[in-house]
Amino acid sequence: MSDAVAVLIVMTLGTYALKSAGPLVLGARSLPVRVHVLVDFLPAALLAALTLVSTVGSGASISIDARLVGVVVAGVALWRRAPFVVVVMVAAAATALVRLAA
Repeated sequence: MSDAVAVLIVMTLGTYALKSAGPLVLGARSLPVRVHVLVDFLPAALLAALTLVSTVGSGASISIDARLVGVVVAGVALWRRAPFVVVVMVAAAATALVRLAA
């Protein structure tokens, strides 16, 4: 068995164990309201962290470049409730213009 297959099997078993742990631990009880509110914010926080690391991370250092401009422009377009296709196009154009200017 290769290392990749072993990792895949372990990750699959771990995923199923984590997914089944919630119902087994809680049973028929629901989460407390404070925990439920926190859990509702976790996907957005995780996505924001991943976006930030992918944008400014460069190995073990921080790299501020055209990607950050694209993310900021995309954030403004999303804040203005632009359609997703427009957000992607505007962010790509802003990134390309900054790279062209540099």
